[in-house]
Parts: sequence; C-alpha cells; structure tokens
Amino acid sequence: MPWYSGDGGLLKLTGAVGSVVTDVSRVRRGWRWSSPRPHTWPERGAVVPAPATDLGWARVEPVRTIRFLLQRGLLMPFTEVMAHPKVEGRELINELERPVIFAANHSSHADTSLVLHALPDRARERTVVAAAADYWFKRPLLGNVVSLFLNTFPFSRTGGAQGQLHSSSMLLKSGWNLVLFPEGSRSPDGRIQEFKPGVGHLANETGTPVVPLHIRGAHRIMPKGQKLPLPGAARVRIGKPMTREPKEGSREFTARIEKAVRALSEDAPQPDLQGSWIERWNASKPRDLPYD
Repeated sequence: MPWYSGDGGLLKLTGAVGSVVTDVSRVRRGWRWSSPRPHTWPERGAVVPAPATDLGWARVEPVRTIRFLLQRGLLMPFTEVMAHPKVEGRELINELERPVIFAANHSSHADTSLVLHALPDRARERTVVAAAADYWFKRPLLGNVVSLFLNTFPFSRTGGAQGQLHSSSMLLKSGWNLVLFPEGSRSPDGRIQEFKPGVGHLANETGTPVVPLHIRGAHRIMPKGQKLPLPGAARVRIGKPMTREPKEGSREFTARIEKAVRALSEDAPQPDLQGSWIERWNASKPRDLPYD
C-alpha cells in the first residue's frame, strides 16, 4: 500500500501531531530537555567561543528551543514519511559519555536529515553539522535557515586546515557532537568516494572518538542536481565508536574510518529500479520493515 494512504499512515500522522502538542506543553511549563552534561565533557561558557561567521547564535537559547520544536514537529515527521528510514546500531550511541565525530558517506542533500533522524534525542540535541561554506553560506538567508533547522556551521572545503581545525575543535571542546562528510562533496553516482584526511586530523588533534555511519538510499531520494526530494526507502547503519591507535597518523586513521564506513555498506546488491517514483518507492522498501 502506498505511503500516503492506510490507517497506519493516519496513526503515524496523529502520533506526530500529539508529540508536537506534548513538546509545546513542556515548553510552556518551562521544562528543559537538555540532559545534564556527562561529567567527562569539558565545561562550557554561556556562549560557544566561536567567531561570528560560525553562527554561534544557533547554539544558544531560545534558538535551541525553537530548533527542537521544528525538528520534532516538521523535520523528523517529514523524513519519516519520505524515507521510512531503518536505523541499525542506535544502541551503540545511546549513552555517549563525551562528544564524538559522526563520519558518514555523502551522496544527497537528504543525508543530513537522515543522520539526525537516526540519532537518539539526547545526542541530536547536542549535535552540529558541518556544511560547505561555499555552497550553503554564500547566501546569508539560506545559511541562517539551514542553521536554524539543522544547527550547521560553515566548513570551508578550500581554506587552510588550521581554520577548519580551530572552529571544529572549539565546538567539540564546548560539548557538541559533530557531523562530518569526509568525502567533501556529494557523490555523483552514490558510490563512496575517497575520504579526505581532515576527519582523521581533527580526531587526532582533539582526541575525539569517531562514529562511522553509512547511509543507503539517499541518492535515490535526492541525487546531486535534483532540486526536490522524491520518496524512497533509506537505511542508516551506525558503527562502533573508533579511537586513534598508538602512533597512528591522521591519514592512516582516516583510511581506517573510510574502511569502517565501507564495511557498514556491505549488503545484498540493490536492484536497478525503473518506472515511476511510486513504483520505485514500493519496489525499494526493505522487506523486513513493516509498511502500512
């Protein structure tokens, strides 16, 4: 049965609306959903010590409250309806004791919402996303909107490594998880490209664990060059947190992270889907997932 019909779809929509009402009620009562900081996380000041160009306003109240409601009320339900994402390995990050770097493959603009959907609420609320400065922030209005919804910060793909390291490391030291796409740009055909060494360098310099993720199906939802998303099944597989081995250099660690992401991608080959988007959507549904 198509995603847009059936009693199950109505129940999901009703549940999403009820969740939003509950969240708004909590806000009105002054409830704070940000969990107490783990004792292993470094202390942070009232404002994250980052340059103005890093959009620090997106990480302070009341913006965090607004983003929480936007994500729970709009982004998460929309992602669920469009992709019915299956998440594997979430239990590995349910109780993070310190900030981590989430390193994922990149083939679509849908990747970020799928990663955020896959994270537990507690981790998502403390996660920032590195977004290409030359793409998302060349227009201030667009940059501000994506920062409000996704908690992004400008990440230069062409600038010096020291500038990237400084802003990223300050966020990690301030207690934020960081989503990186080490390929640097979206894959044109959905295949994993070679990882750039920046992720290993950042992890080595800050002593931050790296959590590998593999996203499957996002390329069919919104491939490079496509303006609007189309429904399609997706899966996010989360791996075990990784730490640098003794005497392991940045490039060696990056290669090991890439290998872990590729290992998470291993599965039965996907069919070459043809036909209308409804036919492709129905044909691409994972058989072990219930669809109403």
